[in-house]
Amino acid sequence: MRTVAINASRKYDVVIGQGLLQNLGKMISEVTSGRTAIIVSDDNVFPLYGSTVKEQLLSAGFEITEFVFLSGENSKNLDTYGKLLNTMSEKHLTRNDVVVALGGGVVGDLAGFAAATYQRGTGFVQVPTSLLAAVDSSVGGKTAVDLPSGKNQVGAFYQPSLVLCDTDTLKTLPDAEYRNGCAEIIKYAMIEDEALFEKIKATPIKDQYEEIIEICVKIKQLYVESDEFDVGKRMFLNFGHTIGHCVEACSNYEIPHGQGVAIGMVAITKAAWKKGFCSLELCEKLNELIEYYGLPTKLPFTAEEMFGASLSDKKNFGKKMRLIVPESIGKCRIETIGQDDFMTWLKSGGAQ
Repeated sequence: MRTVAINASRKYDVVIGQGLLQNLGKMISEVTSGRTAIIVSDDNVFPLYGSTVKEQLLSAGFEITEFVFLSGENSKNLDTYGKLLNTMSEKHLTRNDVVVALGGGVVGDLAGFAAATYQRGTGFVQVPTSLLAAVDSSVGGKTAVDLPSGKNQVGAFYQPSLVLCDTDTLKTLPDAEYRNGCAEIIKYAMIEDEALFEKIKATPIKDQYEEIIEICVKIKQLYVESDEFDVGKRMFLNFGHTIGHCVEACSNYEIPHGQGVAIGMVAITKAAWKKGFCSLELCEKLNELIEYYGLPTKLPFTAEEMFGASLSDKKNFGKKMRLIVPESIGKCRIETIGQDDFMTWLKSGGAQ
């Protein structure tokens, strides 16, 4: 078992290891004074782990309620959020009680935003069951739901009280979900850690889950502790995301987040090479690693379509955008451009 302590506005531990679900009730009881828990999950994850989580919470003295919704990004909206809040109210949860997010990034984002806003803040525990959530979205306190105009347009920074990453849950991941998580791990290597890049190039991530997750969480720890509210250094975690979010939106979220990030990383690196920020060799190394993990590399939409989607990106400010541009493996820079200039970056990245 490995533990990473996060020193943010709320201090909490990220615990990584096998068999953690079997001790979940006791661990959650140590970070909350309330004795009512609502398990928030989706219809893919809850049938796999819901009964175990309920059993462990009951054995620790919790009263249990549950909220299970249709899986997928299209459920991360104000309607589902409102239904969750109403369920919490109908079950008389108080500020001392706890929301347990059992699932991937969509579950964590939705449950976290409900926890942040219900009665101005209730207890919140992340139990990530996807690789992407384990290495990225469960840590750092970003919670949100989507609007029709764009992803994560309504949200709050709200740190959990605990993150429990049971690596046994990753054994049931479909290949597509495994690959989605690999994209975020490649992102961490590109922005911060050349040794990680070489490590996942030499040995498949699934053969070294605990170590790789710990490395990524420690990298994110550095960014969150130095810039919790995403106004400076934490922006580097958006490498590949500006274009990636455009790809997701243009596909009506049929292209999942990890695939979008993979495409976005390749596109921004190609554009960076053409604009003189990095070498062709860097493009080739990144492409090779992304293809090794079975992820897409080609932009599937036109520059005009993606530019339209970018106008609602929350990372825009005024008429400007900040792009995370790679210079070498483990080193990126923030490049501020005019919003209209984004079209040239898209075309340089391979868009028609």
